Amino acid sequence: MENVLSANNIPAGAAAEAPSRAATRVRTDYHIWGTYILLVLVAVIELFSASIQEVHQGAIFRPLIRHSTFLVGGLACMLLLQHIHYRHIYKCIPLFVAACVGLMFLVHTIGTKINGASRAIEISGVMILPADILKLAVALGLAWVLTRFRDAKKNDISTAGFIVAMVLLGICELLLFEHGLSNTLIVGAIGVSMMIIGGTSRRKIMIMFAGVALAGTCAISYKMLSKADDATKEKLENIARLNGEDPAALDVEGHGRGSVWRDRIASHFRPNKSTEPFSSEHAQEQLSYIAQAHGGLTGVGVGQSRENARLPLAYSDYIFAIVVEELGAIVGIGLLIVYLWILGRAAKLTTRFKQTLPAVLVMGCAFTIVFQALYHMAIVTGVFPVSGQPLPLISRGGVSVLATSLAFGVMLSCARHAVRNTDTKAEERHEQSLLPQDALSQNPSMLEKK
Repeated sequence: MENVLSANNIPAGAAAEAPSRAATRVRTDYHIWGTYILLVLVAVIELFSASIQEVHQGAIFRPLIRHSTFLVGGLACMLLLQHIHYRHIYKCIPLFVAACVGLMFLVHTIGTKINGASRAIEISGVMILPADILKLAVALGLAWVLTRFRDAKKNDISTAGFIVAMVLLGICELLLFEHGLSNTLIVGAIGVSMMIIGGTSRRKIMIMFAGVALAGTCAISYKMLSKADDATKEKLENIARLNGEDPAALDVEGHGRGSVWRDRIASHFRPNKSTEPFSSEHAQEQLSYIAQAHGGLTGVGVGQSRENARLPLAYSDYIFAIVVEELGAIVGIGLLIVYLWILGRAAKLTTRFKQTLPAVLVMGCAFTIVFQALYHMAIVTGVFPVSGQPLPLISRGGVSVLATSLAFGVMLSCARHAVRNTDTKAEERHEQSLLPQDALSQNPSMLEKK
């Protein structure tokens, strides 16, 4: 499954005799390319049907053209990244993380509110949701820290590196916490997973868990007791007037954004929700279940969806329901396997790379894509409470598509250029000569095998 070429057509024997002329092998990873192509095909097929609510004045192809434009842009970024040696990506990570964090600060200062929370900024008439790309920035940033602050003697991240990682994760979590709980949970899962696969000691992992638990408890408690913003307060006052109550006597304490989370969790665990009558209060959730039940095992056929015109956000947060309705549960399960295949392929590559840097980069990108996909599917199928999370590459969205494409590009760059345990010593020395001094450390998985 791998196309192996010598970058300078130097035979292995000649490379061993002349290490200075050795070149790293260039590979095309068909597993990563295959999963990407499959996801794009599903996106093009299903987004056309799911975007029926956005069709205006006969422009039936406009949503598909818009999404295809972002897919083409993402493909261009991916093709460019795979040809760039991952050492250049390593050097650009601090700037990338700083830019993403800066965008999130702008969201909280001049951002546009969506569903009661500041989520987007408008640039040249285009709405941008920086949270979608901040998740990738966290993964790449932690990969940079785990490489830069590697303690080779102890096979562990240094204390200074651990502090830097926790500060980075804490800042990003805090910014996303004001934005929404689902993205915060995904970034937390990415952070914990990155620290574990990066060879962090059990003691530091336990400290991290304790810190996250304490900070999370305090933050959620604060949110639950926070007062409602002006928009929510006005809504509550209108409800009070309709009920014949005095709006002036309304207590908005505990009706902030935290109340939305509390209500969603309580709604998720309500008894007999599978047999209750249809209601406007739970319409999105119920229509999602109806769409999936209508599809059955084999689906009703492409373009034959019945719920795409009624299900809110069918083209983004609930597109998996339309996929199951039209293509069936069998294809839905197959799509789940495709995402899990990305994680499995990344894990296999990680165990083969000689250096820490490509190993943590590949796993970080895989975590970003797969955790988001699993979260989306869990929401749509009723495993998790209702929330908003796009399905990577398939849901409509500009920044989300570009962020996923960048993640695929980084993975392809590492798979293409990184030296593996089956390569020659000359190729290993050549890779070490290319990498910056602070990025030289042996893959923790290799050390654990000794």
